[in-house]
Amino acid sequence: MELDDQFRSYFGTSDLATLTPAALAAGTEHMRVAFGLEKDRNRRFALWTLMHMLGVAPDLDVAFAAPEDRDAARRFMEITERADQV
Repeated sequence: MELDDQFRSYFGTSDLATLTPAALAAGTEHMRVAFGLEKDRNRRFALWTLMHMLGVAPDLDVAFAAPEDRDAARRFMEITERADQV
């Protein structure tokens, strides 16, 4: 699924700049619920990365039971931090 499709699914639009604070909060809550219900490891990780980029991701120890998933999430966080510094 494309990123715009994910935004439309959770927020009703692909343009997050048009959202009211209430709509953004509702969409992120929808994402949290979906994350909690998601059983597929890859989809769960992808959803976590999107939540991380939006600043609403749960802590790694809460989000991922498997150490390799926590390690992958840490690497993702490091990569995004380096990209922000460029």
